[in-house]
Amino acid sequence: MHDLSRRALLGSLVAASGARVIAPASAQTDVPQASAGAPAPFGFPNVVKRARDLAAAPFDGSIPPLPDGLANLDFDAWRDIRFKSDKPLLGQDGANFRLELFHLGHLYKRPVVVNVLRDGIPAPIPYAANLFDYGRTKVDNILPINLGFAGFRLRFPINAPHVWDEVIAFLGASYFRFLGRGQRYGLSARALAINANPSLKEEFPFFREFWIETPDAVAEHVVIYALLDSESATGAFRFGLTPGQESVIEANVSLFARKATPALGLAPLTSMYFVGKADRRFNDDFRGELHDSDGLLMHTGAGEWIWRPLRNPAEPSVSAFLDANPRGFGLLQRDRNFSDYEDLDLAYELRPSYWIEPHEGWGAGNVELVELPTSDESNDNIVAFWAPKDGLDAGKSLAYGYRITSLAMDQSLTPGGRTVGTFRVAPRALGAPDPPPPPGATRFLIDFSGGDLSYYMSDPSMVETIATASAGRILRTFLTPNTHIRGFRAGVDVAVDPGQSADLRVFLRAGAKALTETWTFPWLA
Repeated sequence: MHDLSRRALLGSLVAASGARVIAPASAQTDVPQASAGAPAPFGFPNVVKRARDLAAAPFDGSIPPLPDGLANLDFDAWRDIRFKSDKPLLGQDGANFRLELFHLGHLYKRPVVVNVLRDGIPAPIPYAANLFDYGRTKVDNILPINLGFAGFRLRFPINAPHVWDEVIAFLGASYFRFLGRGQRYGLSARALAINANPSLKEEFPFFREFWIETPDAVAEHVVIYALLDSESATGAFRFGLTPGQESVIEANVSLFARKATPALGLAPLTSMYFVGKADRRFNDDFRGELHDSDGLLMHTGAGEWIWRPLRNPAEPSVSAFLDANPRGFGLLQRDRNFSDYEDLDLAYELRPSYWIEPHEGWGAGNVELVELPTSDESNDNIVAFWAPKDGLDAGKSLAYGYRITSLAMDQSLTPGGRTVGTFRVAPRALGAPDPPPPPGATRFLIDFSGGDLSYYMSDPSMVETIATASAGRILRTFLTPNTHIRGFRAGVDVAVDPGQSADLRVFLRAGAKALTETWTFPWLA
């Protein structure tokens, strides 16, 4: 249940081979001075200083060669090397948090240093073969104590008392994943994205070193510090994790630019969308839907809620949603019905949604959504992040913070009705609502549920469908109560000239009151 998936490993293969000033970075860079006779406790300011010093040095992205026997491990041999659960590395036996390490090998060839902080004093964990059970994997050579590790994970009794399940893992480049109660791994978060647009050569920043504060035995909160490096920028990260029904990370970041970095992606999320209700190009599988996330939700600085269903496009696609001081955005898994997936092993209906909430004004920029084509479910083909309008100039710094929440259900996020289904109807589709779409038109059906919609079901005449298109024409709209979702199904017929694209927007309104979020979708005729 909690092992990182083969798709996560494949996605890390690539990783292995906001505002101009959101907050003054200099305010966080002063290292505490030791009082007489006592060393200063290690903390976030120390990591900030290391990141700033690292940015002033030439970039070294080289990876030390692995000893014979590790460099050529295949997936199954690497997975067979397991950390011994009886090795307490974080506090005492019986404590809520348990630390486990990932062994180097297979795709994970770049070592990271993992430190444990006790009473403010960092202690690096030396490599030792007796930390691991090698199973059927044979490593003949004696491995050095400075070998390092591929990453780490923390276990916590999140699903049942006295059962330590994996709650967060850092493995590969700057990727990390975490879970709330009853959730299964799906999408990933990243520390930073650089040049994530398909038209650019993407950079994959990576973590060099971690420091984990030792919580007391009954603590339900843990703090992780991390040092990030890349050709263009370095960074200091503080992650404060609180596991629970909805696990929460409070992130504080200071970035330092080695060179001009105009295409920054803050708080990036990576996911997979293969097939779903709105995209059935691949329909030869008994499973009706295959995705870790099915939409991008945004809460704009002006207060509007926007839902954008995800696609598996035929060609790489980038959508930019201009905004200033966004209140939130995230990749969500809204479809929670097992019957739509029918996958007994992968449990797509239990994949978490990640919701980002900026701590302070992030200024002007845009939420950027990258959708890449994929021919199967093994590829992470979706990326979403905040792109500051002005990027980061060489020698400059940027400090910001945000909260990221791992959600099972997102009804509590939006005050109004939510989009729970998007369907595209071909002109001659069987079962299409009468009358059928006019020749040359495409019909979209959008199911809205929640908020006050059930109140208006007895008198649908009070509800109006507001539909617009950036190009082409809206030919017809219609609205039908949908008792199955205690809401409405909105129908929109749109005509767009062949080869022309249009951005569609639809929401429901009663008088001057918006009843739902705004559904938006790009359509290429």
